[in-house]
Amino acid sequence: MSDQLRFDGRVVLVTGAGNGLGKEYALKFAERGASVVVNDLGGDIKGEGKSSRAADLVVDEIKAKGGKAVANYDSVEDGEKLVQTALDTFGRIDIVVNNAGILRDRSFARTSDLDWDLVHRVHLRGSFLVTRAAWPHMKKQKYGRVILTTSAAGLYGNFGQANYSAAKMGLVGLANTLEKEGVKYNILTNVIAPMAGSRLTQTVMPQDIIDALKPEYVAPLVLYLCHEGCTENGGVFECGAGSACKVRLERSDGAIFRQKNVPVSPEQVRSNWDKICDFSNSTYPRSTQAATGAFMATLAAIDEDSPIKPNPTAGSGGGAIDPNKAIGTKLKVEPRSYGPDQVILYALGVGMSTNEPDHLKFLYEGSEDFSVLPTYGVIPAFGSVATAGIPGLEIDPTKILHGEQYLELHKTIPTSGSVHSEITIADVIDKGSGAVIIQDIKTYDEKNELLFTNQFTTFVVGAGGFGGKRNSDKAKPTVKPPSREPDAVIEEKTSVDQAALYRLSGDKNPLHLDPNFAAMGGFSKPILHGLCSFGHAGRHVLKQYAGNDVEKFKAIKVRFAKPVLPGQTIRTEMWKEGNRIHFQCKVGETGDVCLSGAYVDLVGTASDATSTPAEETSESPVDLIFKEMGRRVNDFPEETKKVRGIFLYRMTDGKKVISEYTVDLKSGAPGTGKVYKGTPKTKADCTVTMSEKDFGDLVIGKLNPQQAFFQGKLKVAGNIMLMQKAGTLFQQHAKM
Repeated sequence: MSDQLRFDGRVVLVTGAGNGLGKEYALKFAERGASVVVNDLGGDIKGEGKSSRAADLVVDEIKAKGGKAVANYDSVEDGEKLVQTALDTFGRIDIVVNNAGILRDRSFARTSDLDWDLVHRVHLRGSFLVTRAAWPHMKKQKYGRVILTTSAAGLYGNFGQANYSAAKMGLVGLANTLEKEGVKYNILTNVIAPMAGSRLTQTVMPQDIIDALKPEYVAPLVLYLCHEGCTENGGVFECGAGSACKVRLERSDGAIFRQKNVPVSPEQVRSNWDKICDFSNSTYPRSTQAATGAFMATLAAIDEDSPIKPNPTAGSGGGAIDPNKAIGTKLKVEPRSYGPDQVILYALGVGMSTNEPDHLKFLYEGSEDFSVLPTYGVIPAFGSVATAGIPGLEIDPTKILHGEQYLELHKTIPTSGSVHSEITIADVIDKGSGAVIIQDIKTYDEKNELLFTNQFTTFVVGAGGFGGKRNSDKAKPTVKPPSREPDAVIEEKTSVDQAALYRLSGDKNPLHLDPNFAAMGGFSKPILHGLCSFGHAGRHVLKQYAGNDVEKFKAIKVRFAKPVLPGQTIRTEMWKEGNRIHFQCKVGETGDVCLSGAYVDLVGTASDATSTPAEETSESPVDLIFKEMGRRVNDFPEETKKVRGIFLYRMTDGKKVISEYTVDLKSGAPGTGKVYKGTPKTKADCTVTMSEKDFGDLVIGKLNPQQAFFQGKLKVAGNIMLMQKAGTLFQQHAKM
């Protein structure tokens, strides 16, 4: 597979790799190109005894399959020796999988000092010593992946395993700190709680269950978390039987039961118990600052006459928030001018290219229909967003995250002009772990006519806990997409320089360009601006459902769910519901949703001419050709079965694309296919670009395919061999 996750050139150390899960990890890493240090002391499940046999057998199995491996027989308490084996044999250490473990199960009252100490020495201290030995080497090379192994007993407890549970939960605490200390060096740490049949689980699980829970069902998660393409950091994952889920701490909204100058009592706690335990408005703190912020806020939240009042002091790290002072504040922003250079620079910044003929209207001021991308409306407004100088909003600007964005056009944006904006603090929301600030920005043209409206929703980390409301009726809501397969999909790979280009439109945040600054923000690499992804998605919908007609674009709303890295692929999935186009964007390489709850509202009825088989209003020669192609794919199933591809035909008038057709011989059952006008719903295997005239000549045999290709009349991108198979299908029975 071309997209197989490989570990060529990486060196992996797996502890406790002589049996069970560790053995499976070692074998799978080796199969995918890694050099593996197979560590196993060779003792029993109580940590007694020693033997080289287990590790040697695994190494022999790896080498027999052509892999690279070396055995190590040291205890994990000799962490330096394990890592030195990797350095001496392979010259580096990239990945550490802390898997070694023992059990000394006893009821709590019968647990001896030795039972406690031995379990902690192997699980917690051993993981610490091995990881610490590898850490400086990973820091120096600015790359590392660490896996720590907890268990359900650690997360939830288990009878007779107090020693084991405590050690396993200690590993979660260790990972929480390694996550923060390692990220700026591109060292990512994650925790797994595997459920698999092994020597350790046989003491607490029936044999038939052990037999069904194979270690091979856990290994894929470990390999993905250790791959350089995975950016997960600090996660805790339960996995087993071929499934995985993420675990996190949840915190209730709680209750303040103390009043000023009133003694506290357990009766007050009792009276507030239901609220203390109410998780209906829960949060998920990810730092000690966020977790303690609400308690620090309590100190100033109490008034003599009322147990709870809005608190002007936010949680630690956030600053000071007083919604009563902030909400309704209006600020006017000085006029700013723009022209063709600015709107063209923005179009380039959100991925438009002269390689695409239909992009020229947004990139060349000399075009007859030179236009401004509708999403450019965020740019003048972005320069107006205010966090400083607003009463009641004393916040740290480095703690601000862009949460959601709404843009509504009231007029088509002119290609040049002078605009001025007015900011209103619409609302401030208390989310416990942070504060949400909603700003409405109205932008006017030279005639003082409303041009467009933006709503910027920002999240201030650590600024919650001020006693404010948790929801707002002022916020433009996101909307879930329909529960069916997307009606249309556009995939587009961003440039590795996308963020460097987009920032020239005004967002100079170093988070998007400076690796060191990004590391301080908790990212392994600089990330793409959220509004850059927003621009990509907006123009995908504009192309798909409005034929790039900017006058049909009314409004767009998105929630920023996860970051995109420059160079990754943005996959926009779209659903048409009347004049509203629901969409979500995913990172093509990971499948993570980066824009969610999103939609575009169009003026009038959204055109579907480029997405699904449409009613034909005319019978052009090209239409007739593709109708015949549609008949062929079902008349000759044996030939169709051999092709199995998706083809996009782009017809031009000699210069620009004027129509598109899809031949899908892949999505349906073998031997069947669909031919329709518009772009495919999934990525095409091959794209053919020709003028309508040349295509007609090619089909009737007047134009030779090879000659057309070398003369530049036939342009093919993608799998050319697949295209040749399709040509045989359509030409071998009769001329069209």
